Amino acid sequence: MDSHKILVLRLSAVGDVIRTLPAVKALKEHYPSSLITWIVEESSQAFLKSQPEVDEVILFPRKRWTKGIKSLRRLWGTIREMWGFIIDLRKQKFDMVLDFHGILKSGLLSFLSNSPVRIGYDRKSTKEMNFLFSNAKVELPKVRISRFQRNMSLLKGMGIEVKENRYYLHIPREDQEYVESFIRTSSASLKRPLIAIHPGTSTKALFKRWMPDRYAQLADQLVRELRATILFTWGAEELEWVEGIRKMMKEPSLLGPKTLSLTQLGEVYRYCDLYIGGDTGPMHIASLMRIPVVVMYGPTDPIENEPFGNHVKVRKIVGCNPCHQYSCKELICIKAISVDKVFKATKEILSITT
Repeated sequence: MDSHKILVLRLSAVGDVIRTLPAVKALKEHYPSSLITWIVEESSQAFLKSQPEVDEVILFPRKRWTKGIKSLRRLWGTIREMWGFIIDLRKQKFDMVLDFHGILKSGLLSFLSNSPVRIGYDRKSTKEMNFLFSNAKVELPKVRISRFQRNMSLLKGMGIEVKENRYYLHIPREDQEYVESFIRTSSASLKRPLIAIHPGTSTKALFKRWMPDRYAQLADQLVRELRATILFTWGAEELEWVEGIRKMMKEPSLLGPKTLSLTQLGEVYRYCDLYIGGDTGPMHIASLMRIPVVVMYGPTDPIENEPFGNHVKVRKIVGCNPCHQYSCKELICIKAISVDKVFKATKEILSITT
């Protein structure tokens, strides 16, 4: 088994791919001579290529195929491309497939790979009849667990003992040098504790955003009472939001560098003593860099979306959360989180780790 070829299926989204990575790192550690191939969609392709445990990344071009199928002009070309994709997949002759995704698409890919061993979750833990495509099914614990633990459970179901908290995000040397340059030019302004705050979210997850005035109040309080340096990190389409928060502040803060990859963002967090933010991909990146995390939960599930390592959860139970009503305009759950509560959580975790 050690030198065999293994196919990993976790197609999207970026946050879920991040949360699958520790399980794949554990798999590679258990079978160090194996060749691990991961099928993933566009948004996570470059990130996975930066991780040494993943030997090959195959692009699953869902967006292009979806457009092609809907176009009469491109329909037959898309079908030929899809057929060629399956033929190439079968030629690889994978010895084993691990389906971490558990939906119809991943189940079909597992089955069409023609691998003799197709490992997935059981009927209760999959969607869209995915369990039909696996010939080895893993039953999850009856208690609620995080996504990180769910992915590790697939390995445990194979008999692989997993040390869950030992896996780190690998940062390529060029990304280390990029961030090191920023830190070097900012060194005169950096005092400990250095606290990273990531107030933004993707435009599809605005329901996770805490109010900007509260971020500003919190940051000011951290500077005044803990003598902290506040470093704001940001992603695409978040810069204006972050700059608005900094303008509300009465104390000085630093704007983090523009990061072109998740690994560059992770390297920024490596220099920090603490991360504060919402339930987002950057939060999981910070947790994989093994810095303490203070995370605020509004409508999302605090158990399912729990960080990887040392963390404190801040939330207010308002009777309707967690929920999936992400179009909710009231968002009383996120509005109910006070500055004082987040500040106390920050002091608590810093006192433990220092």
